[in-house]
Formats: sequence, structure tokens, C-alpha cells
Amino acid sequence: MTKIVLFENIHPSAHAVFHAAGFTDIVAHASALGNEQLLAELSTANAVGIRSRTQLTKERLAAAAHLKVIGCFCIGTNQVDLNAAMHSGIPVFNAPFSNTRSVAELVLAEAILLLRRVPEKNTRVHQGHWDKTATGAYETRGKTLGIIGYGNIGGQVGTLAESLGMRVIFHDVEAKLPLGNARPAPDLATLLAESDVVTLHVPAHRSTENIINAETLAQMKQGAVLINASRGTVVDIDALHEALQSGKVSGAAIDVFPAEPKSPDEPLRSPLVNMPNVILTPHIGGSTMEAQENIGREVAEKLVAFLQNGATKGAVNFPELPNTPREEDAIRILHVHRNVPGALATLNNLFAEHGLNIASQSLQTRGDIGYVLTDVAGGPVDSVLEALRQHSFTVRVERFHS
Repeated sequence: MTKIVLFENIHPSAHAVFHAAGFTDIVAHASALGNEQLLAELSTANAVGIRSRTQLTKERLAAAAHLKVIGCFCIGTNQVDLNAAMHSGIPVFNAPFSNTRSVAELVLAEAILLLRRVPEKNTRVHQGHWDKTATGAYETRGKTLGIIGYGNIGGQVGTLAESLGMRVIFHDVEAKLPLGNARPAPDLATLLAESDVVTLHVPAHRSTENIINAETLAQMKQGAVLINASRGTVVDIDALHEALQSGKVSGAAIDVFPAEPKSPDEPLRSPLVNMPNVILTPHIGGSTMEAQENIGREVAEKLVAFLQNGATKGAVNFPELPNTPREEDAIRILHVHRNVPGALATLNNLFAEHGLNIASQSLQTRGDIGYVLTDVAGGPVDSVLEALRQHSFTVRVERFHS
């Protein structure tokens, strides 16, 4: 029986998907676990579901002898050693679409609040001051929104911003089809110089580390607003602190941080704390009930497709094969191997030597890893599976049960 272990209070919608597919051995934890408890759970798990706090390092993956697949019930996957997982034959899935609307709504709400100086006004009222001046407060209509990273979320932010009457420009390292009336900026410097509000929607990568720094902050329009709901590594917090103090940046909203608290009671340590013109939120861009329900369903469906048929479409670290039904009366064999010349020929020769006829076969490679799904008929498969396990190019092999 397949054992599924879920951490960090994953939404019940995931459980519903697993149960509907016949997977009933599910262990759920409300939070991330300490190292010893985590290793104990990993040692018996066939499938694992995590969010952002559970770190699956190379060492922890090595202790997960029975692990077949990992689901990140979020957008980010940097909490998993993706290369180690791939070379262990473990695909990793995430949810790149399900919280798009939730993040986009938060970004637009923060833009409105910062342009109207609401965080400062709110603090003043709580402190006993009735500061009713309109100085420095602006409508969003007619302002320019600059989006750095025009992917799923960036595009949604732009669409919503246009409905508020904003002008939308974007910058992306890849050519992207504009939505609505958005237009690409010729370069990042131009976007920064023209934008009243700058919002970041880029992945964590060496190329995006501190993309907002002292130099790029200096290129921003005087008094502009900065919003980061992407990754904590993309903004130099100390440089932003200086820009906020000088007035170069009039306000900021930060949802993600270079180092985040590990528990609800641990305080955030940042120079931005207690700044009246800064909105600080605890990494909640996608934390709505709707988004979590959609994420639970999306990732669970991907895990089920892999566990039932070996489908890896949408995997972030693995050769991608679609979810195809098995040939009638055939047994499906999964084979992950080192991508070396002659690997497929050797595999098929072994099938022939053991009297197995190939009904269908799909192969895809990614870097130095190859992935083959083969539907075979004509005889028992245990002997060929054992022969494949002994072969030097094999990373992982198993059969799918009906």
C-alpha cells in the first residue's frame, strides 16, 4: 500500500483527491517537524507533501529509501534539493497557477494603501493623532505600474491594475505576450525610471539575487513605491531601508524576506520593522482559503497521476511524460536511468530476453537523466525488474500495479 505523508497543514482538498483515487494510507502533520521526527516519517513514506518550511536536503532525501515523489503545495521549490531528487529518480511537483489571483489581489491592495499613505495614517491614529492632510496621497488611476517578472502572477497583476486605470509596463528576461494594454519596457532601468509602483514577480535564482539594490533603487522614480511578494533574496533589505529613510522610495510592502522566522512566535529581524511607511506581511501572498484549496487539489492530482501512471508532466526537476492510460492487459514499467548511449537499446533487449513484448513506450531525457515508461505484455516481469536493478545505468525501476 502506498503511504502518503503530508506536512504543514495541507488543505483537506488534497486528502479528497487522494481518497477518490484509492489512496487511503495518509499521515498528516499540522506543521513542519524537527529533524529526527522528519527523518522517521521520510523513512517509510512513498509520497511526501510539503510547503515552505520543510527542507528536503540531499542528506534527508538519502534517508528516504522508499520515497517515489514529492509535492510542494506552493509555488516555490527551493526548499527541496531538486538535483539530488532527480538523481534519486524522484520527481518534484508544485502549484504554479493556483494562488495567482490571491497574490495579485494582495499586491494591488498594497499599492493602493501605499499610494494613499494608509500605513502611516493608520499608525498616527493609533498613536492619538488626527492627521487629515492629503499631502503625498495619490489615486492609482493614471499611475504607472512596473512589473518585474511577467509570468502567471505578473500578468494577472497587470490585468487587475488596468481595471483600476493604471498604465502597465513590464520587464522579463524572456519575450512575453502582453495582456491587455501592457507593454514591455526596453530594459529594467527604463521600467524603474517610469514606474510609480514597482512590483517583483521573479523566481529565486543567482540572476535575480538582489536585483533591487542600491544601484537599481537609485534608478527608481523619486517617491515611487516598491512591492515584493516573490522571493526574499531579490531585494537588498539594507539598501531598501536607506532608500526609505532618504525618501527616494516613499513606501514599501514586503511579504518575503532573506531570512524568515521558523515559528509563529519568533519575531522578524529586519531594519524595516517599525517603519511607518512599510507594510510587512508574514509570507501570506498565497494564503487565502481559495488558494490553499486550489493548491491542495492541483498538487494532489499531479501526485496521483504519477503514482497511478508514472506521469511527470509539470515536474520541475524531471523529464516530463504525459499522463497516458496503460495499454489493456499490459504492465507498466517505470525506468529512470543515466542518460548514456545505448541505455534504451539495453532496456529493450532485456525485455526481449525475458519474453516481454512492448505494447507502448515513451522516453524523455533531462540532462544526464533519462525516463522511460514501457507497457509490456507476454510474461512475468519480476525477473526483468531484478536484472534492471542490477544494471549500472539504472537509477530506479518499478512496476505499476493495476
